[in-house]
Amino acid sequence: MTRIPDVTVTVIVYNDAERLPRAVASLRRQTHADIEIIISDDHSTDNTPEVARRLAAEDARITYLRLPENSGGCSAPRNRALEIARAPYLMFLDSDDELPERAVELLLTAHREREVDFAMGAVERVRVDTGRTSTWMPHLVAERRTVGGIEAEPALLFEHLSTSKMYRREFLDRNELRFPEGIHYEDQLFSAQAYCLARAFTVIPDPVYRWYIAPYEAAESASISNQRHKLSNVRDRIHVQRLIDAFLQDSGHEGIKEAKDYKFLKHDFRMYAGDLPFRDEEWLTGFAELVNPYLAELSPGAYARLPRAERVVLQLIRDARLTDARLAARGLGHGVAPRETSMDAEGRVYWGAYVPESERSRAELDLTDLGLDSRPFPSAQFRHEITRVDRGPGATVVLTIRTYDPGLRLPVGPQVATLLLAPGRRRMKTPFRLTPVRPGVFEGTAHLDLTLAPLPLNGFEGTRHPVLQLTSGTLRNTSLLLAPLTFPPLRARIDYRGGALPHEVTVEPEGRATGRLQLRWTPVGVTAKVVRPLARRAGRKAGARVRGIARLVASVAR
Repeated sequence: MTRIPDVTVTVIVYNDAERLPRAVASLRRQTHADIEIIISDDHSTDNTPEVARRLAAEDARITYLRLPENSGGCSAPRNRALEIARAPYLMFLDSDDELPERAVELLLTAHREREVDFAMGAVERVRVDTGRTSTWMPHLVAERRTVGGIEAEPALLFEHLSTSKMYRREFLDRNELRFPEGIHYEDQLFSAQAYCLARAFTVIPDPVYRWYIAPYEAAESASISNQRHKLSNVRDRIHVQRLIDAFLQDSGHEGIKEAKDYKFLKHDFRMYAGDLPFRDEEWLTGFAELVNPYLAELSPGAYARLPRAERVVLQLIRDARLTDARLAARGLGHGVAPRETSMDAEGRVYWGAYVPESERSRAELDLTDLGLDSRPFPSAQFRHEITRVDRGPGATVVLTIRTYDPGLRLPVGPQVATLLLAPGRRRMKTPFRLTPVRPGVFEGTAHLDLTLAPLPLNGFEGTRHPVLQLTSGTLRNTSLLLAPLTFPPLRARIDYRGGALPHEVTVEPEGRATGRLQLRWTPVGVTAKVVRPLARRAGRKAGARVRGIARLVASVAR
């Protein structure tokens, strides 16, 4: 009689022969070894079958399953694996991710400690471009607990990944719960259903999934969630939200709809909102046509829970003020002011050049409570925009800057502003004058001499974004500096100066997020070939020795 394993882990794969071995290796390293591994291949056309068969030949715990045709999604390969899975507990892994070594052990222990329908843990996010790690939705998994149904903690709807959970097979079968096929964002529907159908589930704070994020890979090769530039992506996301809404109604869970609507606005729509400044008019028009009917169906209470800046962007989209929506979306989450405001007869302040006509628009675009004219100066909201970027003499960049002060916080007359930039531990300060253009608007020109940047002796490799600082007496206000969304990159070589060895500096638009001015340093020559490798090998403990070597190399280079 064949022994039944404790847990089945399904690895879904499509044309990912390169990363599949890494994913499977993470399963073979599990501290709880009594597992079944199913590689479910969505009919790959590269050499994934050869790689999968080789892996199966190396470990008797591995079964290779190949679908007869490509399904175009994640659901079918998961469901086909469910049909042959033998274990009483089930997990899922994508081929470009990993499981931490104790993931199976920790989740299985949670199941054995208390009878629950599934157990879930923390997700470790790893940026493939920088290597930086973070925890996905850390506040939701901060403490260990057993939740007696989603109504007790509807905020958990934000954690919609199916891969961060270990499910009891009997729970899935009893509820006939399978991944919905033929749609994208299947995890959101599957997880919403699992949350609602579960009588109890356990949350643990330990990392149980390692999710590799490639946010800036080529548009066409990006994952589905990163293909927000496609209007079909917007359509798919709204479609699955409607399916969730229908499920909540049919299953008697209408009580959590406001929480679900808030999750959509705060998470799903918010991702598109951050991209709005980079979209053209045709895309914006199509986006508004797709989202506005659905936005009208959402709970008013969900809107009321959002920060004012996000409500402004939403309302501008709903009012078809698309150019204004792009302006409002820049600096979301960073306290960036509008270019101008308007005031009604009662003294209430609104976003934009005129008082909105409808009651709903006035309610959503009302900025009165932000206290633009009264909040403490260090937290006052300004809007600093670079209107022009020019090359100056040598390694100087000339920036034409316009500052908007809708709260009229700055006194009449010229202002002294300072650009702050820190490619190393010490800041570079570039003061310049802002001259009044009209009430609430100032302009100035800053000459940023990149040779004056205080670089570390062992060099610097990375990007920095200058910020703008204003003063009022002894108080300081440091704010984001927005750049033109497009301009030709400027490059300059910084030769030996003040102990730092040669670098190339590229000045360019950030091209994403808020669209800041981006400066990118790249060591060249001796810095790149000798000093930086020495610093990396020596590490922090040998910092003084590395600095000594850097000075020696620098003296020779002179």
